[in-house]
Amino acid sequence: MLKRLKLPDFLFKYVIVAILITIPLYPKFPFIRVPGTFVSIRLEDLLLAFGAILVFITFTDSTKRSSFFKNAVNKAILLFWAVGFVSLLSGIFLTKTLDTHIAVLHWLRRIEYMIPFYLGIETVVRVPKGFDFYLKVLLMVIILLFIYGLGQRYLTFPIIITQNEEYSKGIALRWVQGSHINSTFAGHYDLASFLVLVLPIIISSLFIFKGMLTRLILSFASFAGLWLLVYSASRISFVTYLISSCFSLIIMKKFKEMALVFLISLAFIGFSSNLLARYQRLIEVSFGTVKKMKMINFIDPGKVYAEGVFNKKEKPVPTPTENPVFEDRSTSIRLNVEWPRAISSLRKNPFLGTGYSSIGLATDNDYLRLLGEVGILGFSAFLLIFFRIGKLFLRVLPDIPRLEGANLAFVSGLIGAIPGLFINAIFIDIFEASKFAIIFWLIVGLTVGYLLNRYVQEN
Repeated sequence: MLKRLKLPDFLFKYVIVAILITIPLYPKFPFIRVPGTFVSIRLEDLLLAFGAILVFITFTDSTKRSSFFKNAVNKAILLFWAVGFVSLLSGIFLTKTLDTHIAVLHWLRRIEYMIPFYLGIETVVRVPKGFDFYLKVLLMVIILLFIYGLGQRYLTFPIIITQNEEYSKGIALRWVQGSHINSTFAGHYDLASFLVLVLPIIISSLFIFKGMLTRLILSFASFAGLWLLVYSASRISFVTYLISSCFSLIIMKKFKEMALVFLISLAFIGFSSNLLARYQRLIEVSFGTVKKMKMINFIDPGKVYAEGVFNKKEKPVPTPTENPVFEDRSTSIRLNVEWPRAISSLRKNPFLGTGYSSIGLATDNDYLRLLGEVGILGFSAFLLIFFRIGKLFLRVLPDIPRLEGANLAFVSGLIGAIPGLFINAIFIDIFEASKFAIIFWLIVGLTVGYLLNRYVQEN
């Protein structure tokens, strides 16, 4: 029956559009609570489940199924899922570090996040009309995120976050002075990482399209995204946004425009006193730590020994002055709690880790999280996915400037964004953040599908 079922091509296109709109814009309200956890099934999960059904029906075709298993990227993804499953079994029966039902949900979520990759590839095959429509959707999404972010700051629009068990129930919070802007995302880091992904696409488009109205809309969307980025107050994301945007423009050979983007972006920092304060704090901590280390190094041990042994005259001991504590809270949590916890999990089982969900909600380093949860094998399988996608990107890199319009913006924007996102992953668990991960794999799927169609007849 499934073999005789022919799915209409437009269905794939509009499922892609539904994901591009729903995932970033719909706050993370719980739909069905999972007993014994603070994990919830959300409406977005139902949308992705429908997408998974479409993918499954597509691959009931024997020709597609045969080509699927020959594709190098698909093999790497299947290997990553398989290692995750073996790690799951190891965590349940060997290291005994997992609650079975929670761990299974976490493993299934890793698969769910990557379903849009296959939807993107199949959609490009069925509707090979380029990225113009998807670019318009992204512009609308960024503008609506900006409007909601303004509402949070100035009109007390509700904030929905999932940083702990109580908040994950869908409790509405309000913005207070000095806090971050999340817009419709579950955390400011998630929002910032999303912007690192999509802003290079929007900014690349700004220097491609010529119409006055089009440029005004693209400029407004770029400024809206920058405003959100600086008010999210993610220090690393602002830096990686600059790297990603400049890299995208280099791919397009837009060198003069790169300087303009850099200067305007730096000017935007002045809008956020919170971001400025966080950078200032980081500088103070760095200089304070270096100064403290220099003071320790300049102590003469010989002089201390001489005074202690040969100077018999007792001197009044002054009350010691407390040294200032140089500490950055985010850095301190990473170095003293989260990163050591992941390393400890890796030591328990170097090859397979201790399983998904075994090291808590956050590690704030996606690489250490991978190593701790799925070990060296899972970490290597995950990197293999990007290695094989990267081979395709390198293969077509010389021909990218010949592309036009939204096709050029999407391809150069994504390739430029990936190095910045890899840097972000040193400090943020971006590939476990659902809103970011789903859109990331969708855009990667669309781009890979487009490049395979254009440059490779059969992979």
